Amino acid sequence: MQRIRYSRYLKSIILLLDLVVIASVFIFFFLNRNQDLIHDRDSWYENSFPLILLISFWILLSGRTKIYNIRRNLTYIIFIERIITHFILFVIGLVLIRKVSNNKFFSSELSWLSLYLFSFIIITKSFIYFGIKYLRSLGINNRNVMFLNENSSTDILKNILKERKDFGYKIFEYHNKKIFKDELQSFWKSNGIHTLFLPLENTFEPHTEDEIFRLAEANKVHISLIPNISQTDLFTYDLGYVQTQPVLNQSKYPLDYYSNYLLKRLFDIIFSVLIIVFICSWLFPLIAIFIKLSSKGPVFFIQKRYGFHEEVFGCLKFRTMVVNAESTTKTTSDNDSRITGIGKFLRKTSLDEMPQFINVLRGEMSVVGPRPHMLVVDNYYKPKIGRYSLRSMVNPGITGLAQANGLRGDSGDVEIEMKKRVLADTFYVRNWSFALDLVIILKTILVVISGDKNAK
Repeated sequence: MQRIRYSRYLKSIILLLDLVVIASVFIFFFLNRNQDLIHDRDSWYENSFPLILLISFWILLSGRTKIYNIRRNLTYIIFIERIITHFILFVIGLVLIRKVSNNKFFSSELSWLSLYLFSFIIITKSFIYFGIKYLRSLGINNRNVMFLNENSSTDILKNILKERKDFGYKIFEYHNKKIFKDELQSFWKSNGIHTLFLPLENTFEPHTEDEIFRLAEANKVHISLIPNISQTDLFTYDLGYVQTQPVLNQSKYPLDYYSNYLLKRLFDIIFSVLIIVFICSWLFPLIAIFIKLSSKGPVFFIQKRYGFHEEVFGCLKFRTMVVNAESTTKTTSDNDSRITGIGKFLRKTSLDEMPQFINVLRGEMSVVGPRPHMLVVDNYYKPKIGRYSLRSMVNPGITGLAQANGLRGDSGDVEIEMKKRVLADTFYVRNWSFALDLVIILKTILVVISGDKNAK
């Protein structure tokens, strides 16, 4: 059963829908302001050229902004970011075209035309985005995939694909551990396999691995290599070219650019000042009273943690435990007897983290970033998980991508859970954006309101 691969047709349909929206808005805009010219053929001919110019510029620009490269795991935030970037460049282009043509093309009320276009494009593309996600969750537009020579790295990916039905991957199990050419080809053809996931660290003999790659190429099966999370060398360099010679350049992350760092730092300061003035000013005294009533000891708990570039700083928290000698060496567990009554509430609602806005103002932390762990936890996992140290390339955060998605606490297999957190944190470091920070903050607020079941 050879599955028809129609992603390119889907992109073409989406592009055509966008062009229909652009043309419809342009025509509506023209007719709304020139009702007396509706039956004037010459006027229609005169305005057809600007419309063709508009459409051509949109298509050419899409090659740069990649708004039609919609990967199955593309998040809505990155999707919207691309549209906004595309649209800003598009409007700048329209202004330049209008200036170069001595105001001949497009209406003088260009801002209204841009607003109409932006509104309808956002609505249309959001409807398409969520529509495709919904159809894929129903099993429509699936991509058939398989795994070979599975290990812990492939298990993590496999679980993600099973949980996220909206990604649209259908996994076919290949149970024969021995690789036979005819049997493998028959399996691919009968199941319409599109992608073969193969661990980079596999146990195949070199000649067997070469044969798999040759077979995949002959059968138009894509191969995706899954690196082991401990292989740090694959994530610290980007492939580049000097003329035709490939070279590996050390990766530069978004927050390495000063403009991005400055934007994030300014937001941290403004957001923290607002929180401290309008919330902490009255909330801190109340929490302090309850902590003092619950047990003897200080209101605040200061714990040494690693910050930016692994510099140690004092992380502020409300004390949620009775004073004990193991507070800096032993992590919490289910029904931990050290946690006080008010402490359970503070942990459940994440209110115990509120004093860390002071750390943010001091520049030791950020509102959003990888959550800082106890020093003993960092020292334990650093040699076990290769990309662990990448978390320290940015300031630690009061909340983070992992926490906003429920990856916290010590439930289940602790080491597997920690690997998932590290994957989320490294994704954040490599893909930071201001919009991503805003979404994480919004999701965190919703988690705090509803209560985090993984909080301990």
